[in-house]
Amino acid sequence: MNIVTLLPFIVLIGAMFLMTRSAKKKQQAAAQMRNEMQPGTGIRTIGGMYATVKEVHDEAVLLEVAPGVHAVYAKNSIGAVLDDDEYNRIVHGTEDDLDEESPVVPDDASSLTETDEPADASDDSPIDLGKKDAAAEADEAKPKKTDGESDAK
Repeated sequence: MNIVTLLPFIVLIGAMFLMTRSAKKKQQAAAQMRNEMQPGTGIRTIGGMYATVKEVHDEAVLLEVAPGVHAVYAKNSIGAVLDDDEYNRIVHGTEDDLDEESPVVPDDASSLTETDEPADASDDSPIDLGKKDAAAEADEAKPKKTDGESDAK
């Protein structure tokens, strides 16, 4: 056999090795992060819920979801351990790191539609959204037939 025929197989095996190696590193980092959790730290679950760690056990953690509300979760369901600043910014809405000079983005699009003209100055008339065509108007113009009359010949 020639080395040229074996080259695609060697490249394929090398790529598979590199992919599994990086995935294994990510899994080990996540396991280490979960094992280093301490009571009182803020976390985010894989479902997107933010909570505070109350107790850490071998395979489970006790989380305080809201004041006085506790829930038991598996350690594998912890997506990220957050530092105190990030947890407080997300959960409590404290934004100490905002600059005074940075522009404030409004929550709605009202600033995009505002004009310098007063609202009374616009010449927009109300739009009739009813469907009326020429045939419908012609039908309304004809007198209605009574029970004895018909169009039959």
